[in-house]
Amino acid sequence: MSTLPPCPECNSEYTYEDRGMLVCPECAHEWTAGEAGEPEGFVVRDAHGTQLADGDTVTVIKDLKLKGASSTIKVGTKVKNIRLVDSDHNIDCKIPGIGQIGLKSEFVKKV
Repeated sequence: MSTLPPCPECNSEYTYEDRGMLVCPECAHEWTAGEAGEPEGFVVRDAHGTQLADGDTVTVIKDLKLKGASSTIKVGTKVKNIRLVDSDHNIDCKIPGIGQIGLKSEFVKKV
């Protein structure tokens, strides 16, 4: 098995090394080993390990009680157009009927 990363352009697993560069034989993309890998900045993953990005739609997977309010966010509530932030509650969003709120990514899954 090859330990080389897949092509960042076409995800081909048939990459090879040529004079310090990694090359994809399927799409002819060339890159250095340092260019491939995790995206820059922090990475936020949902409860199932899927990477989240700004603007994604997620679904709540557990009833969430709101502190200081008598309402709850029910299982299956869809939250559109999320915004990722680097804090304890790493998702900022607006939920209809509740308003602006911060969620933890461990209680949502990407749709």
